[in-house]
Amino acid sequence: MIRVHNSQLPSHVANGLHPLIVRQLTSLDYMFRFFRHLTRQKTANPRSKIQMFPAIHTWRRGEPARQEYFTFKDGLWHPVEVQGSTIPPGSETPASFQFSVLSWNIDFMRPHGDARMTGALQHLHSLTSRHAQPSVIMLNEMTEGDLKLIKSADWVREHYNITDASPGHWESPGYGTTMLVPRALPIKDVFRMHYERTAMQRDALCVDVPLPRGRTLRLCTTHLESLKARPPLRPAQLAAAARLLREAHAGVLGGDLNAIEPFDRTLHAENGLRDAYLDSGGVEGAEEGMTWGQMAGRRERDRFGLSRMDKILFCGGVRLLGFERFGMDVLMEGTEEERQELMDQWAMEKPWVTDHLGVKAEFHIELADKDEPAEEDGVGQEPGQPEAGS
Repeated sequence: MIRVHNSQLPSHVANGLHPLIVRQLTSLDYMFRFFRHLTRQKTANPRSKIQMFPAIHTWRRGEPARQEYFTFKDGLWHPVEVQGSTIPPGSETPASFQFSVLSWNIDFMRPHGDARMTGALQHLHSLTSRHAQPSVIMLNEMTEGDLKLIKSADWVREHYNITDASPGHWESPGYGTTMLVPRALPIKDVFRMHYERTAMQRDALCVDVPLPRGRTLRLCTTHLESLKARPPLRPAQLAAAARLLREAHAGVLGGDLNAIEPFDRTLHAENGLRDAYLDSGGVEGAEEGMTWGQMAGRRERDRFGLSRMDKILFCGGVRLLGFERFGMDVLMEGTEEERQELMDQWAMEKPWVTDHLGVKAEFHIELADKDEPAEEDGVGQEPGQPEAGS
């Protein structure tokens, strides 16, 4: 999440203004901080490809736009074009298998991004290398520098395909979503849907994994709108992502859903999705479910408390096996001077890599013999069209 709230305005100013003006000033404060961050990045790295002004895009809001994914071979990351067609026989997953999904937001505004992302990647490697089952990694608030570190990690090169080698498919000039998909899971399709209603250039990134009998497992990561808006934007965004999930035989979504208002608690149920934390016995509002605030700066923590912003939601023919949080007290790499600078600037007790905890869920998919093949066996299935029999 990106924390900017009305309380950042002096109380004697905010109390005398119309609420609409307060919200406008808050948005201006956010934009000022955002572009100040981009300017610092550009100054530190003049060769960066960060665009200070919007680029021209070929996609249309609210419509899935296909993109390539990348695989590492012969010392290079190679683009792989997808057409949504059927994977060759024998390339799909088994009829029964387990997999896990890990979702983590790595704060893009804190300084020393490379040192922080290095620490985050090391932790993700330690988590995913413990188990033989495939582990999908969904990441929010990624920067161009983060993508470079992902591409240079030996364990990623050996075991993963990636959805983004550059920020080219992001609308935001500074940060975006990306996914690391285990090579054990074949990829049938990759697409990104830029939300129709967004003031912060948010989207849903989807990867389709082919299952036997023409079925599809759809994996999705999203970073829903930050802050409060009137009218709210997150309901329409999650509804759009949920429609994509429900098109497939099974769907799993992970990300920073910025659940900071009462209506956020029921959005999953209103859109036909289940919440992995709640389904595993978690209680809404309990401290053990919170994912933001523990590693925030002291001033932010005292002002906003703890929140369950990050979630894993699912639907369809997938069974939840377990849920947990991860990432507590993961520290940045770098020099002692850099660590101290981070703590001093952000009033933190430790040089944490981010302000969010990650969330992890384990799932099982089993296609019964009685499951009929999908119509046309999935050939030429376009994003935005439901599977037959799903």
